[in-house]
Amino acid sequence: MRYSFFDKPNPCRMLSEELWHADPANTLTIMSATSGDHTTPRGPILPPMETNCDDALCADDNAQKKTDDLARDIIEQIADKWSILVIDALGTRGEMRFSRLREHIGGVSQKMLTKTLRQLERDGLVSRHVHPVIPPRVDYRLTPIGNSLLDKICGIWDWAESHMTEMEAARLQFDRKEKRADTSRLPDSAIV
Repeated sequence: MRYSFFDKPNPCRMLSEELWHADPANTLTIMSATSGDHTTPRGPILPPMETNCDDALCADDNAQKKTDDLARDIIEQIADKWSILVIDALGTRGEMRFSRLREHIGGVSQKMLTKTLRQLERDGLVSRHVHPVIPPRVDYRLTPIGNSLLDKICGIWDWAESHMTEMEAARLQFDRKEKRADTSRLPDSAIV
């Protein structure tokens, strides 16, 4: 198995085992909690070094890479506009039918809502219950994992509400500045 020594670490993960820094003597120091300090002369930036790695360290790195990849995938899914609105709607209104959910969210197509609900169900955040009646009736609700995510989403809503005025003012200021810059770029004959 190949392993790149210079792979970027997850920015959220603490660098507890190895800390890299450059000192004034133009050397690169690796401070490791397990094996002490190692200093190497600093040279030109080289392309990533590939090494064969079959030991436990590589297995730990592969496990961490899988964790990082899964976390990125989950964040990509739940950071989607429609996912957040579905989770919020189901968390505040409780169990809902597809049509009521679509009405409550507003602006979402049937295809996009179906896709979002299927992905949230696949991730274990939403459960789907089909009632054996004619015409068919399907209800959606948050799972316990979905409810735990709702708490985090509520934090984002609270932050947005508390900073809404500041953000609107910043947007107005930015738009005015852009408008002045656009008019200053136009030739004099184009200004009416």
